Amino acid sequence: MTLWSAVTPDHINPVGVAPDAMLDLELSDSTTPPVPIPTRLSEPQLTDPFWQESPTLPGSAGEHLLQSAYGTEKRARRFYDDQVLDRLNDEMKEFIGRMELAFVATSDARGECDSSLRAGPPGFVEVLDDQHVCYPEYRGNGVMASLGNISENPHVGILLVDFVTDLIGLHLNGKARIVEDADLRGIYPALPSEFDRGRTPERWVVVQVEEAYIHCRKHIPRMMPVLRERTWGTDDVKRKGGDYFSAKGMPRPWHEVSA
Repeated sequence: MTLWSAVTPDHINPVGVAPDAMLDLELSDSTTPPVPIPTRLSEPQLTDPFWQESPTLPGSAGEHLLQSAYGTEKRARRFYDDQVLDRLNDEMKEFIGRMELAFVATSDARGECDSSLRAGPPGFVEVLDDQHVCYPEYRGNGVMASLGNISENPHVGILLVDFVTDLIGLHLNGKARIVEDADLRGIYPALPSEFDRGRTPERWVVVQVEEAYIHCRKHIPRMMPVLRERTWGTDDVKRKGGDYFSAKGMPRPWHEVSA
């Protein structure tokens, strides 16, 4: 069995996770029922003004409705036709191969959102083929906010931005799966096994790209990379960054004892 037989649109698992053998998360105790994930050709819940004319048009029914309401249909259609692809072309692959950070947006089955930052050496987001990329997950604070959302809802949005040279961005939207490091490495043995400071990935997020398109440079600031100093051997919490916002010790609603 190949990995991609499990991520093609006809075989999407409604909860967006890899097969049990590839998943190191216990989901059986989840109180949130799985939400069926509609395919691109399913009838939208909102009345899409462009549905009859172009059922495969990129974007959501909501954005199509607002295009109609605000009179931007022609501009939007031109952008779809000129810039939106359902796969990666060679220029996009080259761009991904030199990026050092990515912004990742996810949401749970109820639509409650989270955004996070992933970073690494150039090319830490690996291009597997024209329609699949993956990025590593390491040992962290144990919260699993992004992975938890993906386990309920596979839809993700990734934004990669070149702040240094070309001042341009690339959006990748699609469906994600959580795959253990050993399983993915068995299919792609050339994956890097070690990154900064000797970190080894515990697992990977594999994304099937459904939309890939440009983020224009108009409002992207230019930044200059500099050497940075990390203060590991200090007791100063501000310098270490662990409690930078002085949140520790403040009251939380989940600490309150009900009467």
